[in-house]
Amino acid sequence: MSVLLPSSRLEALELLARSNGAAIPMSAGTDLLVHWPQRQSDHDRTYLDLSGLTDLRPLEWTPDALVLGGLTTYWDVIRDARAGRELPLLAMAARQVGAIQIQARGTWAGNIVNGSPAADGVPVLMAYDAVVVLESVAGREEVPLERFYKGYKQMQRRPDQLVVAIRIPRRPYTFQRFVKIGSRRAQAIAKVGLAVTHSASGGAEGGWRVVAASVAPTIRRCPSIERLLEEQAAVHSPDELLPAIARDVAPIDDIRSTADYRKVAMARVLFYDVFRRTENG
Repeated sequence: MSVLLPSSRLEALELLARSNGAAIPMSAGTDLLVHWPQRQSDHDRTYLDLSGLTDLRPLEWTPDALVLGGLTTYWDVIRDARAGRELPLLAMAARQVGAIQIQARGTWAGNIVNGSPAADGVPVLMAYDAVVVLESVAGREEVPLERFYKGYKQMQRRPDQLVVAIRIPRRPYTFQRFVKIGSRRAQAIAKVGLAVTHSASGGAEGGWRVVAASVAPTIRRCPSIERLLEEQAAVHSPDELLPAIARDVAPIDDIRSTADYRKVAMARVLFYDVFRRTENG
């Protein structure tokens, strides 16, 4: 295997372009190393080590957004008191990502480009209407995270592009909730994940966002459930949510859970944690 060690963002982009997409960007390597022993033949390739690009590490607050750098870690967000106050779901999700060692090395951008439908960080980013900032030698491109995934492990990033930032709009929220259901309380892959927000902003920026994980080939918003919340429809039991859930997601049976369990778990979380709370003010 070969490892490229750029000393600047420009050099990284040039190396990526020169490789014709063959070089694989790598930051913390937390997902890469999990599969290394079982897939040795897959690693006879070239990696682009981004760990030396310190200008991509910090997070930045602007008047209208929180901007996470391409190398901002979960721990960077956990330690930021302002993020905990304004966008608390970020810290909640970050604390669910593995152990502290993973939180200290793993990056939000890495969680996005890994493309796992069970990711912990992506649902809350999507519920906050995050935008992925991509860069190549040809220039910059911005893609809303909710439109970033085209299918399982398929995304809008071209091989010559790096995720250099994630922009999260700052808005007033009246409701914020993140739930992860796993086999145990910590260090478990989600059977079902849900992030729900409601913004009081007007127009397209406002309203409900319901984002589900581990129930489809990609993490996705749930428009049918969002419409129920917008219309304040009377829902008297979790079972009444099952038709809307069936329209929004397509869970499967796997080693962690069953499709039926995932649907029922979604219904119960949405009913007791979302609908009941909104009805009670």
